Amino acid sequence: MMAIYLIGIIFAGIGMFVQYRLKSKFEKYSKVTLGSGWSGKEIAEKMLSDHAIYDVKVISVEGVLTDHYNPVNKTVNLSHDVYHGRSAAAAAVSAHEVGHAVQHATAYQWLTFRSQVVPIVSVAGNIMPWLLMAAVLMLSRFPQLLLLAIFAQAAITLFTLITLPVEFDASRRALVWIKEKNIAVSNEYDGAKDALKWAAMTYVVSALAAVTQLVYLILLYGRRRD
Repeated sequence: MMAIYLIGIIFAGIGMFVQYRLKSKFEKYSKVTLGSGWSGKEIAEKMLSDHAIYDVKVISVEGVLTDHYNPVNKTVNLSHDVYHGRSAAAAAVSAHEVGHAVQHATAYQWLTFRSQVVPIVSVAGNIMPWLLMAAVLMLSRFPQLLLLAIFAQAAITLFTLITLPVEFDASRRALVWIKEKNIAVSNEYDGAKDALKWAAMTYVVSALAAVTQLVYLILLYGRRRD
């Protein structure tokens, strides 16, 4: 069972590296000023307007890379540097988050599916650490705990896999719109595309880690039954 913790440590290390690269890319492309002169706030509002979405607000939030779309109160939340920024990085992030708002407005199937499994994943995420600890201590007496851990990990894995098409599609929508409207051109567009690529990598790493942990738990349970 200790292997599951080793897997977690390995992927945590990979995740930290990807996060480091993402931050360095954001810093790099934050210095690439947009010829259009648009700010992240203006870009987000323009993209919303172009998609006939008028009930979503664009607001500024604290933190770095804390940008997100909240479907509950219909807000595009942009960090200070993105909200006020007039760079390739700001364009990429703001348009990406509006991409999620467009998904919501058009009932994009993968986003709808992900929203439906959120309650299950929330419960699974909360109990997973305790299940693993209990399984380590009492596996010989209560192998059923391992089975419960498999079900919980399966829910978490499903969520991370569903998240991939949601994130990739939001980036695709963002880049298509940015290019069509000439918000970012030439090296500005290339920078925006590269920044979104590294943002997507964080989700890829999470999905790979979840799949690896699930496979390990299934194999371990299989060996227990032999």
